[in-house]
Amino acid sequence: MVKHDLPTIPYRYDELEPYIDKQTMEIHHTKHHQKYTDVMNATLEKLSPEMQNKTIPEILTNIDKVPIDLRSALNFNAGGFDNHTLFWHNMSPSGGGSPDGRLAEEISSTFGSFEEFKKFFATNTASIQGSGWGWLVYNNSSRKVEFKTMQNQTSPRTLGLIPLLGLDVWEHAYYLKYQNKRPEYISQWWNIVNWKEVENRFNTM
Repeated sequence: MVKHDLPTIPYRYDELEPYIDKQTMEIHHTKHHQKYTDVMNATLEKLSPEMQNKTIPEILTNIDKVPIDLRSALNFNAGGFDNHTLFWHNMSPSGGGSPDGRLAEEISSTFGSFEEFKKFFATNTASIQGSGWGWLVYNNSSRKVEFKTMQNQTSPRTLGLIPLLGLDVWEHAYYLKYQNKRPEYISQWWNIVNWKEVENRFNTM
């Protein structure tokens, strides 16, 4: 079985300031993401060799094939592992602005405009009860981009959706700086969105 290591972050912990503070980034990565990684690895050891040889996205996409007694643990921890791996790369110290090309066209087609998309994403992500994520996803069935909220660490992949851009609104992602001001955290987050990374992911569809 391949043991998965904690993925590295492609910038220093302090490089997203003032939008996300260094302490939050360091705790989020070295404590929370590490925990998802460790529990995921321990759970994977209990799977059949055939399932162990699949990638994490493949396992999440076929979560219903995981034995019922291991499914919840993998849904949460493999979801947390994959969600956060995408999350770090979806942000950049030189981020912000807006998408270009086909992705921009698809967002405008679905939501009316980029500004309308931002409002829709922000309002519905802020409204998540408890912990979860707001996602821009690609739906292979409709061949459209969509918005989807997911509770806790459940991945959009478990619904057959391909995650493009996700925002973590668990309190550990923002509480040191923003306290209970989740909408403010979301508003500031747009300044560091790595649209080039999101576009690259979308262009592989």
